[in-house]
Order: sequence, then structure tokens, then C-alpha cells
Amino acid sequence: MPSRGFNLPGWVDREDGVAPAKAALEKLRRLGFETIRLPVAADPLLADLSGQAVMLGRIESALAQTAALGFSVIVDLHPAGKFASALRGEPAEGARQAAEAWAALAGVVADTPADKVFAELLNEPPMQPAVWLDLRDRLAATVRAKCPGHAIVWGTAPVQGIWELAGVPPLADANAIVAVHYYTPMGFTHQCENWDASPLGRIGNLPFPATKDAPQVQALFEKFKASGDGEAIAFLDREFAGPWTAEHIASDFAKLGEWSRKNNCPAMVGEFGVLDFCVDAKSRGNWVRAVRQAAEKNDIGWAYWELDQGFGFIKSRTSTEGFDQAMIDALVGV
Repeated sequence: MPSRGFNLPGWVDREDGVAPAKAALEKLRRLGFETIRLPVAADPLLADLSGQAVMLGRIESALAQTAALGFSVIVDLHPAGKFASALRGEPAEGARQAAEAWAALAGVVADTPADKVFAELLNEPPMQPAVWLDLRDRLAATVRAKCPGHAIVWGTAPVQGIWELAGVPPLADANAIVAVHYYTPMGFTHQCENWDASPLGRIGNLPFPATKDAPQVQALFEKFKASGDGEAIAFLDREFAGPWTAEHIASDFAKLGEWSRKNNCPAMVGEFGVLDFCVDAKSRGNWVRAVRQAAEKNDIGWAYWELDQGFGFIKSRTSTEGFDQAMIDALVGV
């Protein structure tokens, strides 16, 4: 089971990706991290044969580098660009492209140790659940044809939430792992986000744990009332329908553990994280530790999102300086 991991986007999921320094990876391995979830881009795999060969070579090199340092790796097909647009707007064409991408990618995975490399079919499938389940089985067959011994990782559509598992049949494969993503509550994990017009971008400095009557929360309510920001008020009301506590997180992961045992399918949380834009360090560590401990209590593997960008816990993948020790303690400490 892959666990004690981190996500490493920005390497082979973009053509101008930056490779991590060997020394940085060595330090992470010494600290106790064991797994890298490696998002890969589909568009270059769907290009002409020359472009495909270049990207497959980069992925092969990344797998060789990480394996040499003792990491397990989850190869994650991550929708972006034209591929993501096809999945959303033309599901049949998107499905064709996904199968084509995995037909190429599985050849690289097949040449790696089956106990160290895992094939994740599609990140947060942007489609209706029923459509995705058909594609899930098709992609699994494509991978299994070339990779008879590698574990297949799959999730639910469209966001891989724990709640989406209700009524979903596991993949009919004895060597499969279900992966969920966890960012609850979004009002905490995504506060001060800056990539859309969501009320999350206007919410900041909220602690964890917290209840609706916490001073910081009430101060935000007063601020939004004064400015007439009804959208933000409604969002906060929804977010604080219940308290933000470690107990709530534990309950969510207990449900995931129950699903895993009932369906005889190992589970992992492939993404969880807190955006480091305006949160206090103690609260961030509180949430991360609560998620990690809840996962481990239920025999659920985990990979933090992400290494060194907005949610990251080191300053740069190219340096051994700037490691956030409080976050590292929350992730791999006692």
C-alpha cells in the first residue's frame, strides 16, 4: 500500500516542468517520506510520435530517479489542457484519448517493479459517475493488459469525495486501490485562494479547530455584513453547519475504512492539504495531523498535496533549505 507520500506536480505534467534536486529528494526520504504521487500530462502523450516519445522518456527518467532513492511512485493521469476539455465537453472523445494515453503510458509502467509503481487511472474524473465507471473499467483493462502485476488506483467522479463512494462498486480487480481526496472543510483548507471568484478568496485567518462562535469567525461575519457580501455570509453559514474538529475528520475516515473493509478494497487519500496563503502555522499543523492520524488509524494510505507550491511544505524542490519542520512533524512525526 503506498503511503507517507506527497504529490509532485509541475514535473512531468507540463512540458516546462522542473525536476526536483536529488539532494532534496534524498532529504525527504531520510525524513520518512516513502511515496511520490506523480501527476502526468496526457496532451503530450496524444501528440505526434516524436512528442509522445519525449514525454515517455521524461516519465521513464523520473521513475528511475525516484526508484533509485527508494520511493514508491503513483503514476497519475491528470486531466489538463485539451484532454481535460475533451473529457468535459465530449465524453466519448475524452474516453478515447484517455485509453490512448494509457496504452502508451502502460508500456513505461510495465518496465518498473510491480511492488513500487502504481497506475492511477484518472484524477478527479470530470464526468458523470455512470460514464466514469464505464471508462474506469475500460482503462483498467488497458493497463492490466500490459501491467499484470501492478496495482491499479482508481477514484470516483467528479471530485473523489468520500461521500461519492456510497453505492459505487469497487473495480473488479484483485489488485486495486481506491483513492479519495480530502479538503474538508474547504473554508479552512482553501482560505485566501486566488484562482477564481469564490468566497474562499475573501475568507482568511480562520483557525482549526473552530466553531461558528469563535472570535475569528464572528469577526469575518461582521466584516461581510458590513460590506453586504451575502455570498460570503451564506458560504460561511454552510461551512459552519457543524464544528471544525478532529473528531469530524475521524468520523469521515472511519466511514472510508468501513467501505474499504466491506468491499475488500484497500483505500488511500491521494490528496489532502491546506493552502499556505493566510493560515496560521499551528492551525495548519492541527488539520494535517488530524487527517494523517485518522487515515493511519483506519489503515488508509496517504499522499499530501503538494510538495512545494501553494499547499506545499518546502520552499523549493531544487533546494534542501526552506523545509517547514512543523508541517513535516505533522505528516511523519509521532
